[in-house]
Amino acid sequence: MNPALMEIMPLAAKNYCCSQILVLLALRAQGVENWPLVRAAAGICHGMEAGLTCGILTGGCLVLGLYAGRGREEELAHEKSDLLITEFVDWFREKATDMYGDITCQAILSEGKPDASRCGGLMSEAWDQILTILSEAGIDPSEPRE
Repeated sequence: MNPALMEIMPLAAKNYCCSQILVLLALRAQGVENWPLVRAAAGICHGMEAGLTCGILTGGCLVLGLYAGRGREEELAHEKSDLLITEFVDWFREKATDMYGDITCQAILSEGKPDASRCGGLMSEAWDQILTILSEAGIDPSEPRE
């Protein structure tokens, strides 16, 4: 079984949603806790609870922003921040559209509820893609930003 899927399944069993799971994977990789961020990620679960854009896509963008975005006023975004997010969005759009016809939860979910085989597999591939994007940009996923 895919190692990412082995990390995802226990979190899903604890009722974390897709966007929260991606955030938790990133925070664990960094060795930090940030429960306010995990709570904030709940706001984009299940296509914003309306079947809209998949939480794996929006959660993945949130994770990339965690690594490369600007936070504090005096901080600068990583020079490739926008490119990283665009690369992930393009990858997700192609993947989800090829598999399910669209990037919405409504299209991806078979009966309107999270489906372990559909969501788990796509989330695992998304996490692997995020790690690849970060690596290619020279960002170590285990290093939290200052």
